Amino acid sequence: MPTRRNIVLGALGTATALVVGYAVWPSGRIRRANALDAEPGEQFVTSWIKIANDDTVTVVVPHCDMGTGIFTSLPQMAADELDADWSKVRAEAAPSDPLFANGSLAEGFILGQRDMTVESIPAFLRGTVANGFRSVAEYMNLQVTGGSSAVRSTGMLGMRVAAAGAREMLVKAAAARWNVPANDCETKASKVVHLPTGRNLRYGELASDAANYDPSSHPKLKGKGEFKIIGRPVQRFDIPRKVDGTTNYGIDVKQPGMLYAAIRISPVFGARLLSVDTGVIKGKRGIAHVVKLDDAVAVVADRYWRARDAVADLEPVFDDAANGKVSSATIRDRRTAALNHDVKNDLKKGQGDGGLALGRRIEAITYTVPYLAHSPMEPMNATALFKDGALTVWSGTQDGLGSRAFCAKVANLPLDKVTFHLQPMGGGFGRRLPGQWNFLEYAVKIAMAAPGQPIKLIFTREQDTQHDYYRPNVMSAFWASLGPDGLPLAWVNSYTTDDDPNAEAHIVYDIPNQSIGAAKVPTHIPTGAWRSVEASWHGFFVESFIDELAHDAKKDPFEYRRALLGSSPRHKRVLETAAAKAGWNTPMPQGRGRGIALVESFKTIVAHVVEVTVDPKGTLKVDRVVTVADPGLVVNPDGFKAQMEGGVIFALTAALKGEITIENGAVAQSNFNDYEMLRLADCPEIEIHLLESEGPVGGAGEPGVPPLAPALANAVFAATGVRVRDLPLKNHSFAVIGPSKM
Repeated sequence: MPTRRNIVLGALGTATALVVGYAVWPSGRIRRANALDAEPGEQFVTSWIKIANDDTVTVVVPHCDMGTGIFTSLPQMAADELDADWSKVRAEAAPSDPLFANGSLAEGFILGQRDMTVESIPAFLRGTVANGFRSVAEYMNLQVTGGSSAVRSTGMLGMRVAAAGAREMLVKAAAARWNVPANDCETKASKVVHLPTGRNLRYGELASDAANYDPSSHPKLKGKGEFKIIGRPVQRFDIPRKVDGTTNYGIDVKQPGMLYAAIRISPVFGARLLSVDTGVIKGKRGIAHVVKLDDAVAVVADRYWRARDAVADLEPVFDDAANGKVSSATIRDRRTAALNHDVKNDLKKGQGDGGLALGRRIEAITYTVPYLAHSPMEPMNATALFKDGALTVWSGTQDGLGSRAFCAKVANLPLDKVTFHLQPMGGGFGRRLPGQWNFLEYAVKIAMAAPGQPIKLIFTREQDTQHDYYRPNVMSAFWASLGPDGLPLAWVNSYTTDDDPNAEAHIVYDIPNQSIGAAKVPTHIPTGAWRSVEASWHGFFVESFIDELAHDAKKDPFEYRRALLGSSPRHKRVLETAAAKAGWNTPMPQGRGRGIALVESFKTIVAHVVEVTVDPKGTLKVDRVVTVADPGLVVNPDGFKAQMEGGVIFALTAALKGEITIENGAVAQSNFNDYEMLRLADCPEIEIHLLESEGPVGGAGEPGVPPLAPALANAVFAATGVRVRDLPLKNHSFAVIGPSKM
């Protein structure tokens, strides 16, 4: 994801391009969009809205499809503001072109830091702000899908505004035809109705005329009570094609004369290819090319399995980039040392760590999480064709326009010489975000080394597992002091990071004295965004430690948390609802336990209650997960629940089984035999409850992940008395010590 600093710098770099008065797309841009992306009979009206002669409304989505349901929820938001007939609404992905750069995403990223909304910007500045961020997005080639930002940024700041603007333009066009005041007209079911006479005109009849008006920079948006489509559990547009197998993913791409490539990358990250004897595969059937790269060797053949088997027969020699002795143990030692010597304070409240002297001191308790791979169902792949000085690429990524610019940079070509066809993805979870595109780089380089025919590069599962951009392994230490009532007077936390300090380490609980600091410990292991990013580990750290404090104070963990949420009524409501729905006070038999955790991430507050059983042999079974989420506004309840369910399964897999270890500078795991996934038989009963509030609109794709691991570990402690401070749980023994006592 782009950093806030990069977006601010981009804004400064494009400051001279700001346009006062209109939002997003004046009419000149609409003419360009029609030439680029409108079919015969279609007309762009505003930035993301096309209307056809038959009244079909197509919402052009500046994101990718990786199964999160945004190709339904974003059209819902647009259709509601447009007063469109939902049965005639469609969705499609935006072209990977600067004209469709997502300024709303840049805007939401900045404004979202301050819980700002469209309505909070003065009307006379709205056009300046929108056009400024559009210029930033074009400058940065920004079409990212990530950070649970689609609904809360693109939807709230882009789709709703564009659709409301289109509605006003359609009304103006109808009023002009009838020569009546616009105030005498209303919109309903894709029609403009003249109230005094009952006359009506269809949107398809008005689209061309409406496009001659410039969209308002501050159209009137509906209030919650006026929504008719937002909030409805409508059927997703993408599901039928995914069920019947007609969705064309990147790995399904077929082009005339296409060849296939398989690759062997240096096992140690950053190492170089020294030599490779290609004679061992000379003369093998179907082999077309052997391509030597700086850190890899690839074989191109007429069948994928031939390329795969041939590259496996090679014995390339790589150096180790001076990292051949690095292991998980040596990395852990470095992190431990950094916690003792290199911590820089990020937050101080009250007396900071001086508050530890105010009560009964709790000495250092340390937690760790391992590296984790993304492991989407569809392994990394890209098809590339370099011919006649131009490059064409087909792939599923989390940023179509950014991928096009990246491929142009790799190929050293101008952007207009590169075409990028964005495909749906069989899972992403952050792996296909900018900065994690090694598969695109390899595909482009292979295509340019063997020009003239399209070449599809597919990572084997082993290459995918061993050449990921991993969730960092992180260590966090806590200290506290407790008052006479057992509640904390001071909270001190030091943690390691691969990057800058993490805001996700900051806590919501009312503790008067706080000191939180980070120690940056870079390694040669490539890391990147993994579903819920920093919240995935700080959620485990914070919610495990607060649970430990509750048990140390002999307090109920739910009541303990609730007592510390006086300043956070939304969080308190979510916590209380989760406890009530789970039957928190219902006694559990011997060998069973219930744990709770509460985390806000991406502006959505989520609480999980997890129930587990541990049999006398120590076998752990997760029985039930009760989830309560408050995202402010729920656009599609079914879609939101599906994202929560997916987050639970994703997080449960990681908490129970997920662990990437480093041996001799390289990843030790290779496939699902040693990097296991949760099986269907191990999935618990999942129960989802949604709350709406007046809080800022939050995301759905990621917030279900962070509270799961701590709720699970807390449930295991409640069942067995064994406290898990290092994930995954598979590394621990759960022979029952006995249920925890309050």
